[in-house]
Amino acid sequence: MKSKELINKLAKNGALEKEELVYLIENRDAEDDEYLFSLAREKRRSVYGVDVYLRGLIEFTNYCKNDCLYCGIRRSNKNADRYRLTKEQILDCCENGYALGFRTVVLQGGEDPYFTDERIAEIVREIKLGYPDCAVTLSIGEKSRESYALFRESGADRYLLRHETADAEHYSKLHPKELSLKNRKRCLYDLKSLGYQVGCGFMVGSPFQTPLCIAEDLLFIKEFEPHMVGIGPFIPHRDTPFASYPNGSLELTLALLAIIRLMLPGVLLPATTALGTISPTGREKGILAGANVVMPNLS
Repeated sequence: MKSKELINKLAKNGALEKEELVYLIENRDAEDDEYLFSLAREKRRSVYGVDVYLRGLIEFTNYCKNDCLYCGIRRSNKNADRYRLTKEQILDCCENGYALGFRTVVLQGGEDPYFTDERIAEIVREIKLGYPDCAVTLSIGEKSRESYALFRESGADRYLLRHETADAEHYSKLHPKELSLKNRKRCLYDLKSLGYQVGCGFMVGSPFQTPLCIAEDLLFIKEFEPHMVGIGPFIPHRDTPFASYPNGSLELTLALLAIIRLMLPGVLLPATTALGTISPTGREKGILAGANVVMPNLS
């Protein structure tokens, strides 16, 4: 009975205490989830109607200077088949996407030193010049405030940067020592203050994650109030130190999508690629749990 009471409280107030979030994460059952999904759909409908937003994803480089332990494009993975798209190839993707009706492009890539700030700024400017009615979203990792300001001045509208986990100790277990939660949060707050629409998010079921870690994530998201939240189940990559770890839970991911929808009714909430990877109907289930964005790959 208590889980349903907490779901009702969340729907009414848009918030729960940390201990209540932990209880709900640990003690929901399938019936609770269905109830949670129904409230999340209702909340989404009250803000967005039945619209689902399409974003065209352009994965333009899989080179990365970082060595995050969960990531298949980490620099020490010698088995990765590396590629970089040229500016012309990126603009071709935009042209194809525009013809298909996409009005947002998402440039996503590893932290690739080849793509200097100036190169990124030039690409953004050309996209905005060719498609002035399109929004440009960047998802290219941690940069300086000056870099973010340059991209913004060049026409970038949105920026996606998953915080990955709001627990500093957990963060240190997923990342090399030169990366920190403190700097990741600095990036997010810089982006917000520069006028970007900002997205954060985390993996569900990542190694060493506990229900308390997830509750911390939810509280951070509530406090930060991003425009978009990207979450998806952890999927181990064979060429990483976490290759033998289990997949994240589809059921928990769906429940967390619904919880986030009730916490932030106006947030843009993607049904992510990882959901579709873990289940053939994962994306559809994500939409039915309160998500309202799908990001097909244009590249």
